[in-house]
Amino acid sequence: MKAIRRFTVRPVLPEPLRPLSDLARNLRWSWHAETRDLFQSVDPEAWAGAQRDPVRLLGRVRPARLAQLAEDRRFLRRLTAVADDLDDYLTGDRWYQAQTDGLPAAVAYFSPEFGITAALPQYSGGLGILAGDHLKAASDLGVPLIGVGLLYRHGYFRQTLSRDGWQQEHYPVLDPNELPLTQLKEPDGTPARLTLALPGGKALHARIWLAQVGRVPLLMLDSDVEDNELGERGVTDRLYGGGSEHRLLQEMLLGIGGVRAVRTYCRLTGHPEPEVFHTNEGHAGFLGLERIAELAAGGLDFDSALEAVRAGTVFTTHTPVPAGIDRFDRELVARHFGPEAELPGIDVQRILTLGMETYPGGEPNLFNMAVMGLRLAQRANGVSLLHGQVSRDMFAGLWPGFDSDEVPITSVTNGVHAPTWVAPEVLRLGAREVGAQRAEDALTVGGSDRWDSVADIPDQEIWELRRTLREQLVLEVRERLRASWRQRGAGNAELGWIDGVLDPEVLTIGFARRVPSYKRLTLMLRDRDRLMDLLLHPERPVQIVVAGKAHPADDSGKRLVQELVRFADDPRVRHRIVFLPDYGMAMAQKLYPGCDIWLNNPLRPLEACGTSGMKAALNGCLNLSVLDGWWDEWFQPDFGWAIPTADGAGTDPDRRDDIEAAALYDLLEQRVTPRFYERGRGGLPDRWIQMVRQTLTLLGPKVLAGRMVREYVERLYAPAAQAHRALTPDTARDLAAWKARVRAAWPRVSVDHVETTATTATAELGTTVGLRVRVALGELTPDDVEVQAVSGRVDAEDHITDATVVPLKPAGTPDLEGRVLYEGPLSLDRTGPYGYTVRVLPAHRLLASAAELGLVAVPSGEVVEGAGVLLR
Repeated sequence: MKAIRRFTVRPVLPEPLRPLSDLARNLRWSWHAETRDLFQSVDPEAWAGAQRDPVRLLGRVRPARLAQLAEDRRFLRRLTAVADDLDDYLTGDRWYQAQTDGLPAAVAYFSPEFGITAALPQYSGGLGILAGDHLKAASDLGVPLIGVGLLYRHGYFRQTLSRDGWQQEHYPVLDPNELPLTQLKEPDGTPARLTLALPGGKALHARIWLAQVGRVPLLMLDSDVEDNELGERGVTDRLYGGGSEHRLLQEMLLGIGGVRAVRTYCRLTGHPEPEVFHTNEGHAGFLGLERIAELAAGGLDFDSALEAVRAGTVFTTHTPVPAGIDRFDRELVARHFGPEAELPGIDVQRILTLGMETYPGGEPNLFNMAVMGLRLAQRANGVSLLHGQVSRDMFAGLWPGFDSDEVPITSVTNGVHAPTWVAPEVLRLGAREVGAQRAEDALTVGGSDRWDSVADIPDQEIWELRRTLREQLVLEVRERLRASWRQRGAGNAELGWIDGVLDPEVLTIGFARRVPSYKRLTLMLRDRDRLMDLLLHPERPVQIVVAGKAHPADDSGKRLVQELVRFADDPRVRHRIVFLPDYGMAMAQKLYPGCDIWLNNPLRPLEACGTSGMKAALNGCLNLSVLDGWWDEWFQPDFGWAIPTADGAGTDPDRRDDIEAAALYDLLEQRVTPRFYERGRGGLPDRWIQMVRQTLTLLGPKVLAGRMVREYVERLYAPAAQAHRALTPDTARDLAAWKARVRAAWPRVSVDHVETTATTATAELGTTVGLRVRVALGELTPDDVEVQAVSGRVDAEDHITDATVVPLKPAGTPDLEGRVLYEGPLSLDRTGPYGYTVRVLPAHRLLASAAELGLVAVPSGEVVEGAGVLLR
């Protein structure tokens, strides 16, 4: 019979065991091995049945067992030690507390998804896992971060396969009371709530759940409350589900509601108010509007409030293609703001202007969340060096007149949280070499360029470790494959072959990720005969473990999954290639360590970063990847192999896939498998082990989330906090007025005359040429601008490359027509074709970049003709 009502019955822990509740409610257990070991020892069978979730475990343990443990002195000593360790972790000074003054008192970090642990399934892919790793690394470093997200009642979907290999989605209902969460409450014990106004006099109410991620609170907003009507209750139903208005409401709740949740949390707990707001992708961009509304309520006009908000905002884009950005119909956005809806004090047209695609090729009737994010943030970044350049190219239209290299979007390359992703066996080996505390510091804080202690580990131990991890993966794969085939309708009598799937002695390749078309799940199937030859080679076979989910609405992605599943079902190869459904964190934590090769073959440059290969590398797995994302930045032949690409503009997609698949097969046949199976005098694959050692020594320190978060603190959070403090209400008004004055006067700014002392078209290296420039400033003064000489080598079209920028100085005061003479030296410091130009830019001490206003004046064609010649 089916229950008509569901309750969550919490266990009553004996007094000596009360610390178990605190340990279970702090998600540090998800990356702290000693805490997990303690919970496993409570009841190993129940621990496995609870899927290694301490909250579920405590709900399953029999009272008799709890009473027994309350009398077990050895267990209580362990419990005290682990609880004391957590207390020290939460209260002691860490890296952040040892830094100099000027860092933000707090940072609010907004993301639509967070991958903390499989026990809190609120993630779909790389963006969420990255956000989870960001929180964990911030906790380890002591960064006073507050995470903000949504609590989805169904989370992301669970994936199974039909008998013919078609992806099927299931949405299990998540009860917040059964998750490692607590509800934020007012002093009188009532749940803390927030409300958004909706069109037609309706309202969207949400409560606030708290997940404690080490030292970092994660606030999660939930609209499934009784005061909401049915439609509003479903706003937080599914991650990336629903239609356009549904997504808009999710993003309004995340951004606007998220700021209100942060204010409520700080009021109730005394946590310092954030000085910096970090928007992880455009989904949370509306947070800037709420902060403008807060300042407007305090008396600031819109433009001044905008400057104050921009100063303390950081925007991170993860998207390398325009199609990946959320865009809404302008009319839909307009309907949800203004006098009859949310933020009634802000002119709707000002809101719509923030999201307008004002660049060539932009769609004027769409509201672009990434464009709004960039306009509301003074600092922005991509997530790898290559992605930073791709982002500057993609958004260059917002800064007309500037080369893409000068577009104010920098990059901070992603990292991964090592304690979450490194296998316990690898951690133990590191602790044995350098001590437990030094190993923990190296993996969390980072800071060193090399892990030289890896050089002292004998080859035999490295190889034994790799074989142990591979063997564990083989057992895991067989268990999951058997469960998958049962779900597909197979009986036990049909599944005897699974006991022979994979071999602990065979070179193992992993490929696991989401399944959009650009990641090319099925590139390996391009020439099936060659793939079969690789899988079934008599001396040097390979075996492949594949996993991945297609978006529920992406039938083309589902067809790719089905194509691969059908190949893997072939009795000739099914012992050598498997597809595992329902890819998630729990599977990934087994998959990365157990593979020898991590394969990644996206269409370059569409992989913003791609952190799965980083997690594999930290476990001694070598990368075999297209030079995209982080691999483009850090690839060395010591760490793995680069798949050559055919990404020229003239190559059609089919031809490109053929070329790159052939290159992949060639690498596997000629370089990868021979090295793995080659044996030295001691019977070990010496050259392979050396590559593993180099990966751990040199690549390991680079890929850490600790390194990433330290970069965010030093390069983005600290400058943003200083800018935030500088923008007092009066200063914000002054800056807004100055920008308005400069924008109004800029059409009358021009370069009227340029001349040099160079008399010929050739000059010797080291020569200094005098430069004189006459500039018309109109109503502006020399204090409002900077006049620059830009010089460097020139290409065949006379474009300056690798430019050097030198400011010129005014020589005298403006003449009667407002023109000013500027002078300066031009040093010819490079040989070959050399050129220069001059330009005028707005200048103000509170600008983060000279390109911030998107205004530049350069010489006209007539002026250029008299400006001297290019030096060749």
